[in-house]
Order: sequence, then C-alpha cells, then structure tokens
Amino acid sequence: MKSILYIGNQLTKHGYSPTSVDTLTPLLQKEGFKIYAGSSFKNIGLRFLHMIYLVFIYRKKVDVVMIDTYSTKAFWYALLVSQFCRLLNKKYVSYLHGGKLENRLNHSPFLSKLIFRNSCCNVAPSYFLQHLFCQHGFQKTIVIPNNIFIQNYSFLKKENFSPNLLWVRSMAAIYQPKMAIDVLVELKKVYPEATLTMVGPEKDVTIASLKQYATENNVEVVFTGRLSKQEWCALAKTHDVFINTTSIDNTPITLIEAMALGMPIVSTNVGGIPFMVENHKHVKLVLPNQVIEFVKAIVEFIDNPDKTITMVYNARNLAETMDWNEVKHLWIDLIKD
Repeated sequence: MKSILYIGNQLTKHGYSPTSVDTLTPLLQKEGFKIYAGSSFKNIGLRFLHMIYLVFIYRKKVDVVMIDTYSTKAFWYALLVSQFCRLLNKKYVSYLHGGKLENRLNHSPFLSKLIFRNSCCNVAPSYFLQHLFCQHGFQKTIVIPNNIFIQNYSFLKKENFSPNLLWVRSMAAIYQPKMAIDVLVELKKVYPEATLTMVGPEKDVTIASLKQYATENNVEVVFTGRLSKQEWCALAKTHDVFINTTSIDNTPITLIEAMALGMPIVSTNVGGIPFMVENHKHVKLVLPNQVIEFVKAIVEFIDNPDKTITMVYNARNLAETMDWNEVKHLWIDLIKD
C-alpha cells in the first residue's frame, strides 16, 4: 500500500473554507492509500513547526510527501517543508494552487527553483499553470484538474432566463465584489427588476462596506455570508445567471459547479479561466473591469434562450469530465508511479 504525508492548511475547524488537504485526503483514502495529513494549528508559527515535525516523524512511514503550494504566506511553509524533505532525502510533490503563483515565480525565482526543480513532480490544476511553469523551466509539471462529484449537482433545466444574478466567492479584493454591484447598477437600466445575490465569507473586503456601496448606488443586494456547498447550490435554483468578476484566478471550483448546475456564466477571461473553458461554447468571457460587456453578455443570455440552452448543456458536459470518477485515475497513476 502506498502511503502519503499530505502537508497543507487544515483550518476548517477554525471557520476557514476547506482546502485540498481537507477534500482530497478522504478521497485518496477510499482508493486504498494510507494518508497522514496536517496541520490544523491556527497560529502560523506553530503550524509551520508542526508541519516540519510531521515530516520528521513520518519520514520512514511514507513513500512521498505532498505539499499544497500557494503564492503568498503559505508559500513559505512549502519552501521550508520541501527543503526539509531534501535534507532527509524524501521525495515530495508540489500541488500548485492560487492565481498569484505567476507573481511568485517572477519575484522569487531562486526560491521557486529550490522548490519546483527538486520536486519529483509539480501538479497543476490547469493547463494555464502547467504552461506557466514550463515557461519558467519546470518541465516536470502535469495537469490534474479540480474535481467535483457530478451527482451532487442537479442540472437546472430552463427554457427562459431572467436577470437574477448569483455571485459566489470570498469577499476579497482580487475577486472584485464591488464590480458585481456595478454590473447590477447597469443591468437595472435595461431590466429594472434585476437582482443580485452575493455568497461568500468576508476576507479583506467587508460585507458592511459592500452594503454601503450598494446603498450609495441605489440598489439592493442580498448578502448571505458563508454558505455550505449544498446551501448555495440550492440557492442557485432561484437564480438564472452566474457572474464571476475576478481579476486573478486559476481554475475556480465555483465556476465548475455553476456549469454542473446548468447556469449560464459570464466571467472575466483572466488567469487559467480561458484555458479551462471556451468562450461562447461553455461560457461568455469578457475582459476584466468591463462592466458594460458583462451587461451585454447577460442581455444576450436573456434575449437568446435557445443559444443559452445550448451553451449550458455544453458547459454541463465539460463539468462531467471533472467528476472524481474521471479525475481519480490521474491521482492513482501519479502516486503509484
């Protein structure tokens, strides 16, 4: 039996959203792999020390160490853990996350080389990240896409579409939540009955500030705060268009989920998104910060329901290729090799 030590931020018990170490660990265990994982310390210093400790105590019990690798604060634990693995002559895999990894590669080339050139493999969730890493000389980069369980997403069959918008992300500046409100303001000039619901926890943007911004612009927006996956997917049944206003992204799982649900999607074409979906076939892609283009795309969805229906079926078919039963074979092959 192959065994793995999975290093990442397990902070769900502290109120944070689940990360790959939370979701992928039980799936790999069901496939017959022995998985050890950590760390769940909230204090960042204790968490770093615990990760190093886990590598040391499990160094003879596991075949490989898998490290969730991000671009900002979490980059540093990936650096420390990977170099400790090298010191112990332990194989490790870097599992790449985050839309800002390009900035890290550009700003920390030496440190990036320490991690990514010495890993036995770098796993990217998108062809965008694979292309980026290969450009920087990290040829041992493969693609394993983010996955969902397609049976958990009931396809919403609709014949007509209304201007009821749904936005699902953390309230973070890089996801541009204010832009979603700007889209509503402009859309109401065409459809006064248009609505917007925004789902997600606060990050560096507060819901209070967004409520004030909506009030200043004379529109009403529903803010739900954090919802479980089941809760927001149920909410999607009463909404007709999914909008993604982000300025930086990789392969957002919420976009995959919206495709699985059968929601027409308008998204910015940043980062890995145009590598993940095809414009006008699966979704409508527009340049970042283009509020009017968002509105035009939404109006096209509503005015041309037959074309919209074709697009959402195409998107659902794409989402089905990201089902765990399809993706798991890539993980199994990687670990066995």
